[in-house]
Amino acid sequence: MFSKACEYGIKAAIYITQNSLRNTRVSLKEIAAEIDSPVAFTAKILQDLARNQVVTSIKGARGGFEIHNPEELKLSQIVNAIDSDDVYKGCGLGLVKCDELNPCPIHDKFKVVRENLKVMLESTSLKELALKLDDGTTVLKI
Repeated sequence: MFSKACEYGIKAAIYITQNSLRNTRVSLKEIAAEIDSPVAFTAKILQDLARNQVVTSIKGARGGFEIHNPEELKLSQIVNAIDSDDVYKGCGLGLVKCDELNPCPIHDKFKVVRENLKVMLESTSLKELALKLDDGTTVLKI
């Protein structure tokens, strides 16, 4: 449902949030290692997130990435920054033109899935996901 870049972006933002809650910045290499992503690809994703004001990049010896408002940042902001709002519009069968006038066989059922996904992304904060990492109920990699 999400692009690979978006998956990595979500993981990176959760990891950065986890560290930001501890008042710690994390480096590009550390993030890439933690989310099992190539460094160059991670750098591009973090650029997109910084450009869209999801993460903050600090240069210098004590630099790194941080997130200032994890309780306010929602997953939808990450998805919009990387994949735009296409995730809410796509056809469940991948048809180029699928709408109310020309529905695919699963159009109506998939429409419900997309609507539920939108609600979940807009109501889930980075802070709540980072706290689940801290208490051990979730993982970013296996």
